[in-house]
Order: sequence, then C-alpha cells, then structure tokens
Amino acid sequence: MSSSLTLAPDQCRRARLARDARFDGCFFVGVVTTGIYCRPICPAKAPLERNVRYFDTAFAAAEAGFRPCLRCRPDSAPGSPAWRGTDTTLRRALRLIDEGALTDGNMTQLAERLGIGERHLRGLFQRRFGVSPKAYALHRQCLFAKQLLHETQLPITEIAFASGFSSVRRFNDTFHSRIGLSPREVRRQQKTHDTPGIELKLSYRPPYAWETLRDFYAQRSIEGMEWVGDHYLGRHFQWGSASGKFTAYFDEPGPNNEPSQRHGRHAMRVELTLDDLRQLAPVVANIRRVLDLDADPEVIATVIEPTIERSSIEGLPKPSLVSGLRLPGIWSPFEARIRAILGQQVSIIAARRLTQTLVNTLGEPASDGGRHFPTPSAIAQDDLAFLGMPQRRRQTLKDLATAIMNQQDSESIPGIGPWTRDYARLRGDSDPDVWLPGDAGVKRALKQLPCVDPESATPWRSYLLLQLWNLDHEHQAR
Repeated sequence: MSSSLTLAPDQCRRARLARDARFDGCFFVGVVTTGIYCRPICPAKAPLERNVRYFDTAFAAAEAGFRPCLRCRPDSAPGSPAWRGTDTTLRRALRLIDEGALTDGNMTQLAERLGIGERHLRGLFQRRFGVSPKAYALHRQCLFAKQLLHETQLPITEIAFASGFSSVRRFNDTFHSRIGLSPREVRRQQKTHDTPGIELKLSYRPPYAWETLRDFYAQRSIEGMEWVGDHYLGRHFQWGSASGKFTAYFDEPGPNNEPSQRHGRHAMRVELTLDDLRQLAPVVANIRRVLDLDADPEVIATVIEPTIERSSIEGLPKPSLVSGLRLPGIWSPFEARIRAILGQQVSIIAARRLTQTLVNTLGEPASDGGRHFPTPSAIAQDDLAFLGMPQRRRQTLKDLATAIMNQQDSESIPGIGPWTRDYARLRGDSDPDVWLPGDAGVKRALKQLPCVDPESATPWRSYLLLQLWNLDHEHQAR
C-alpha cells in the first residue's frame, strides 16, 4: 500500500471493482503478479485484492516498478486535484512544469518564477512525491509521448520533440526506462487511424455539464476567433511563437440523431493543429485547463450542495443545482484581463461587441482566414480610438498591455479593481476559489439565498459562484 494514499484502501477496492469512472485518475492500481499498473476503470479482469497495491499517482506506481497498462492507458487519465494538495506553490509548480518550465528552462529559473529558493522547491517535491522536480517532469513527458504514440500518426522523431526531449536517443532511453517498453513497441500495438492532423482523447470525471458550459461560451464567442455548436467548441490560439487551433467535441449525434460516445467514454475528442510541435504538451495542458477536465465534481458537490441547502428559505422549493459544472476558461490570463476590462459595467452583449471590434481591428490573421486575440504589443501601441468606451478605460487596456510586455506588475494599474482581477483569475487562471461579492448576478441570486456563506464553500468558491450565476440566469428567464 502506498504510504501517501489519499483514499482509504476500502474505497479504492470498491471503486475498482465497480469500475467507477468518478474515481478515474484519483488513484491507480498496481498488480503485483503482472507488474502493470492500471486505472480503476480498466476493462481487464479484476485481479484478486491480495495481488493489488494502490497509489495516488501514476508517477508513484511507476517509481514502485510497475509499467503502464496498454488497455486502460493510465497516461490518459484525468489529473486529480487531491494529490496536488492544498499548497498553492506546489500546485503552481506542477502547472508550470506541465507547461514546459523544465523543458525550456531549468530548476533555478522555475524557482525564481515561483518566488522561492531552489532548495525549497526540491523539498516540496521530495516531501510530496519522494523525487525531484526534474524526475517528475521526465515522467510527465513520457506519459504524454505514450499518448501521442497511441492516438496519433506522428513519426516517433516528431513525438520525441513534441514531448519535450532534445534528442531521439535521449527520448528512447528515458521512455524505455520509465515505461518498460520502447516507443516502437508501443507504436506496434496502436491501431491505425485515417484521421489527418492531431486528434487526442482527453478524459474527465463524470458528470460534465456540457450544455451549461457550451451556452456560457456561446453567449460570449467572438466570430472568427471562436466557434461553438451543439456538440463542439473551439478557437484559434497563440502559445509563445506558436499558432494553432483546436476543436473539442462532446456527444456528437448518432445516425438517428441520438447522442453517441464516438470519442470514447468520458473523454473529449480534440482535433488540433499547431505549427510548432515543440509546444504541443503545454498547449494540450492548457486545453485541459480551459475545459476544466481535471475537476472532481463529486468532491466539489459535497461542499457546494450543503452550502446552498443550508441557505434555502424555509417553505420555498430548494434551488435546482447543475451537476458537473465546469469553470469556463479563457486561453490566457492576459486575454482574460482584457476581456474583463471590456466587460466592466456593461452587459454581456456590449462586452462581446467591444471584444469583437478589438479582435477584428488588432487581431493577427490566422492561416485559415480567422483571427487570433491581439498581442500585448498590438494593444499597447494603438490609441484604441475605434473602441466606443471612455478614454480612461482605453488607457487601462494600454497600461495593462504595456505592463505585460515589460514583465511588470499589473495589479496596481488604475482601472483594475477587485472584480476585474478576480474575474480574470476565475477564467484566465481557472482558480477554483474565486468569489465576486460585488457581481450583479451574484447579488440577485443571493436574494433567493440570503444566508449563503461563501467561506463554507472554500476551496471551491468559484463553483458556488457558477451555481449562483446559473440560478440567476434561470430566474431572469422566468
């Protein structure tokens, strides 16, 4: 038994025997008799309990000498917020590593970005995982490479660079030592696909409130930059010097217009194009964040539902909550801040119109005729006179863009108040614990639930906020 296991052994046993998808990615199962570790939803015959060991992470299972199952593919499981812990610095370090901080940089640079010493950073990882940050990063690179070997037709050489390795030889050696198979052995067991480009399956834990998320994006989508349909959403994006676009599909209609799971059970099918494959791993990690695929809705519900139920007015029907709400992410913190400023003290329709004008005027053209969101340089160097808004607010946009360009602090810029900062954190950083007490929709919803205590919803106040927005939307529609 893993000494750092978060869940009780009996919980793990029941979840794996039931193949409960709600626990997918929350723990992993090592099978002593085969030397393989699996997801709790693995379709293979369940091993006897005496032959099983449980681990919080795929990384811990690999460090214990187990190699990943080729049927359930632990590399594709959703991430678990639980094993990331409550340490803000550790969570941010993991996110930066997933975005390639140790691929493009080194330990010293990562520690500086976190505002801590290198020794402290090593200590965080040693206490939580028993290994160094670099060992963790290498394992993540190998799991991502394994996913690409399974799901794409990319040549092995391109996969090596796309997963962050500087040479094919280094990739082959590291992959074999950590996965237990060579890249070619994994590729030989892959089924061939005729789909051009990159197509990946990104898992999540059910339930997933797709319709609510889709409608949120649809109300705010920018023509030419974003697209939303009944069963899909996507956008153009830039990541560093790379450009691309993605479309995520959920529950496409079947032959009789009935929902199907063409993309696989509890997974988004994501089609992706990118002009620099070296940025593929951080781009995919950001898509997961934007779609909030690593949320654990069951855990969040145990905190949010009692908070709202305690606040219900006696004698009135209890409000209906949406199961599986997800944070509607924006591609970057910079874009989230700009869009938050454009949305200050105006309606959603007016904010969308302003954003559309900004993108049409300053956004760089995409290869297919669409547009990217404007860069900080484009906004900083323009007078923004084409925006029908007060000069003071236009100056706030320029000041923010200039600060981002010069890597300066942007928190104290005039015109960026608490609502703007927190809304941008909610959508640009996908912070799970944001509360907007001054938001108009929240105020209206609280009239129905006057006794809501947001502190009781910590660390999931962002999801409480979404529930209140949804209740307000339903109330306004009646």
